[in-house]
Amino acid sequence: MSSLLLKQVIFKNQSVDIYIENNRIQKIDTTLSVHADECVDYKNQKTILPAFYNGHTHAAMTLLRGYADDLPLFEWLNNYIWPSEVKFTKKHIQVGTQLACLEMIHSGTVFFNDMYWHHPVVIKTATDMGLRVCSGPIFLDTLGSKSQKIQQIALKKFLQKYKTFSPTVIPSLGVHAIYSVYPKTLERLKKVLDDYDFFFHIHLSETQKEVEDCLKEHGCTPAEYLDKKGLLSPKTLIAHGIHLTKDELKLLADRGATVVHMPVSNMKLSNGFFDCTAANELGVNVILGTDGASSNNCLDMMGEMKTASLFAKHALQNVTAMPAQKVFHMATQAAAETFGLQAGVIEEGKLADAILVDLNNTRLVPGYNILSDMVYSADSSCIDSVICNGRFLMKNKQIKGEDAIIEKALRLKVGISE
Repeated sequence: MSSLLLKQVIFKNQSVDIYIENNRIQKIDTTLSVHADECVDYKNQKTILPAFYNGHTHAAMTLLRGYADDLPLFEWLNNYIWPSEVKFTKKHIQVGTQLACLEMIHSGTVFFNDMYWHHPVVIKTATDMGLRVCSGPIFLDTLGSKSQKIQQIALKKFLQKYKTFSPTVIPSLGVHAIYSVYPKTLERLKKVLDDYDFFFHIHLSETQKEVEDCLKEHGCTPAEYLDKKGLLSPKTLIAHGIHLTKDELKLLADRGATVVHMPVSNMKLSNGFFDCTAANELGVNVILGTDGASSNNCLDMMGEMKTASLFAKHALQNVTAMPAQKVFHMATQAAAETFGLQAGVIEEGKLADAILVDLNNTRLVPGYNILSDMVYSADSSCIDSVICNGRFLMKNKQIKGEDAIIEKALRLKVGISE
């Protein structure tokens, strides 16, 4: 299918027709008389909004959803998550990612920035299911020499193949954290990034312990340490950043780096409060992400928007902090533009990524302000259809192959069954 005509959809409080050709919005007008390969008439019962872009996740960890909850971060990682992940096969990664894609599509997400093992499986799965994805090799040295060799092989293959990826794939290099990756590895990756135009994705300043250990070992804070390695740039994506100092935030702003804020995961693991308002005032680009489903425990960007807003209002004791329009922008246009996508807004010439929202859903009635409703009251039941790159990923709440994916995921419960 190369063209799509959406008839009588609500856009900016008026009824319009929207013509999509290939993967872009070509025309928005009150009435369009144009031939399209598919025409859907929404009879003014649905509103069109930008889709969501998930700034940080570990998609295949859906298979560990609810497996180990209510634990401190390092106990959670060392005693439960990493021992289980060691047992993951490529089959687990494929099915876990499929399950994640299902959940994201149902909740209106069309893009995710992933950090996980077997990135070729993640990329292929996301591409097959029609989503956009940013992914690539991940580095975690403390798992041993065998793991380090596997990582180097994965990087070599990635460099050979990344140009053959679908246009919906954005290449990146992922580093787990400065405490789990050796300085010499970071230096090697800097040389790769100098030669290739990739994103650099890392967990940073997630806990106070990480900051204290970095000060003790390197004599500087985590962001300063990354900068000394030459790894802060406009393509640097910092996950969490909870304990960044004011000087570090200024440094990130100067370098053009982005912080991915994940309030649900941060609260659940009791790691602290990231002040988006202060970061923004210092010029830092901040977008939203969900983290993985074993620390969130879902991949719902609507829930993330609501929590980001409420957490800020509560922590700052300021009811005007992080208003609905702000967090909605962070989850849509700001995130899309961070990854170089001409998307995140319904506009002629932009990539056709969109959601169709049911205005008759009880959570959206009576309907005074759609952005407020999407942030504070909506859930996935409000989303009728999802379009990515000009084609339906979900239509009338139906996703092709959903039942089969759920059945496979149930057979791999806890990530240890074969």
